[in-house]
Amino acid sequence: MIMTVTARGSAVFGAALLLLGTAALATPAAAQGQLTVYCSVQEEWCRPMVAAFEKETGIKVSMTRKSSGETYAQIKAESANPKGDIWWGGTGDPHQQAAEEGLTEEYKSPKLSELNDWAVRQWEQTKGRTVGVYSGALGFAYNTKLLAEKKLAEPKCWADLLDPKLKDEVQVADPNSSGTSYTMLATIVQIMGEQKGFDYLKALHKNINQYTKSGAAPAKATSLGETTVGIAFLHDHVTMIVEGAPMKAVAPCEGTGYEIGSMSIIKGAKNLDNAKKWYDWALTPAAQALGAQAKSYQVPSNKATPVPPQAPKLADIKLIDFNFAKYGSSEERRRLLAKWDAEVKNQPK
Repeated sequence: MIMTVTARGSAVFGAALLLLGTAALATPAAAQGQLTVYCSVQEEWCRPMVAAFEKETGIKVSMTRKSSGETYAQIKAESANPKGDIWWGGTGDPHQQAAEEGLTEEYKSPKLSELNDWAVRQWEQTKGRTVGVYSGALGFAYNTKLLAEKKLAEPKCWADLLDPKLKDEVQVADPNSSGTSYTMLATIVQIMGEQKGFDYLKALHKNINQYTKSGAAPAKATSLGETTVGIAFLHDHVTMIVEGAPMKAVAPCEGTGYEIGSMSIIKGAKNLDNAKKWYDWALTPAAQALGAQAKSYQVPSNKATPVPPQAPKLADIKLIDFNFAKYGSSEERRRLLAKWDAEVKNQPK
């Protein structure tokens, strides 16, 4: 499925965002202490979230931005003496692993009843230790100018990325650091079966020019013409397309996986009350509308938040029945990542 996106949104949506944004940027309260946020979405979305929360609550926020895999590793390393209070955003699998390992706190927000079923299910599966804040489908995009210049066939399926003509023309993140890429690893295994899935990943390895640290980096590289094809979440590609990049986003014909971007309170948080305030606030329509304003086009978890018109229509994409419980478990993640390191990443091309 080829996705076409334009920069033009609806006037109604814009008005709704204006109202929600006004609500989010309320008169600041008196100073109310501190909060340390580990943010695993793009910097361009992390910053306005922090600014809006500080203005509304008077709480001073210290924010660190890292990919979800890196953040999980940091929280685990700091578990004896936690430095962070809340982990916001990033793919749900590492959040689930952190929950299973007791690295995050159980919390039931009064906003839970306002959320889509998939967000609540994330909370239920982790016994209240993480909750869904947005969703987005995995896919790839290609640079239309480079494809034409190199006279390459238009890829429409995962299988098309194995074309020998695409040698050194495909970019994807390393699943050890990137939740996006781990979602791809788990997706391919679920679509093809483990043996055939790893055979596919080994064949794809021959066409990879770089395994990036961040999951969104291949979308940026595709927009800049640094790679012909980039594998990432479709909303990351859409961000580049809306900004005018010569790209087409593709939902692979065989089907694809998706993420539930999540949020967790870190166990042992030194600013627990303020972490809960962020948690509740981040589930409101006003806070979630900041994503689209930051040109992040995921589907928000609060049912009252306007869905950006540019967001990939999940109902039009062939989504697999992604087994979040299995592939978010610490044992399965460790096993698959170790196997990927041994059989894919460390192999010659």
